[in-house]
Amino acid sequence: MHERVSGSNPPFFSPVIAVGEKSIACLSETGAMAIFMLHGLRCMFSPSSKQWSKLIRQIYVIGAGSFFLIALISLFSGMVLGLQGYYTLSKFGSTGFLGSAVALTLIRELAPVLTAIMVTGRAGSAMAAEIGVMRITDQIDALEVMDISPMSYLVSPRIMASLIVFPLLTAIFTVVGILGGYVTGVMLLGINQGVYFSRIESSVVLSDIVGCFSKSLVFGLIVVTVCCHKGYFAHMRADGMGAEAVGNATTSAVVLSCILLLTADYVLTSVLL
Repeated sequence: MHERVSGSNPPFFSPVIAVGEKSIACLSETGAMAIFMLHGLRCMFSPSSKQWSKLIRQIYVIGAGSFFLIALISLFSGMVLGLQGYYTLSKFGSTGFLGSAVALTLIRELAPVLTAIMVTGRAGSAMAAEIGVMRITDQIDALEVMDISPMSYLVSPRIMASLIVFPLLTAIFTVVGILGGYVTGVMLLGINQGVYFSRIESSVVLSDIVGCFSKSLVFGLIVVTVCCHKGYFAHMRADGMGAEAVGNATTSAVVLSCILLLTADYVLTSVLL
């Protein structure tokens, strides 16, 4: 009786307590990342954040550096969609709708999601590692000593670059993917070229394009916020120190970004449909 009064918990409460602790930790980290993102957005409009050279460099690193990867992935994604769509539609005698199926699948779902995941793996991991190394080598502390805002210097240019680059890469993914579907459907399987493109023109409406670009903007914010946050606070991780902390922060940034991208995609699709 004395042990129960003193606050000890019965063994069968342990799983509930563990779930509660994990949930509170998850909510705490989500709130911290939201505040981090808002701080970065606010610094974009501060007079001290006018660093156009850093913005251009981040546009090159995130955008131009990912162009070949995005083009290659989108080409084969479109070809696979064309192949699968053709054999699915042929069962219903509706192969003429292949252009609509490929275009709408890319615009509504695959283009923004796969673009964000590919950029996360290539550029997002580099962000987390770069900022993490700067943190453990005290370079961020040196910026603060020199009265330079680390958020304006490191995070805001990346956020601004992502808002510019993600929609452009998504548009490239969509166009190249449609061409990939054309290669499979028209050149290899013999669908009429005019029918393929006329179905795309008649089925794609402005709301589909607006939804696609809206997703890309949200995904860009998610990727940059998560990756920069993980690198910025790499020194506070409990699962390692020094180089190990940077490696764990980079891995965590990529995994968490992908999870949040798919979660946000479901929420945005529910709202936009």
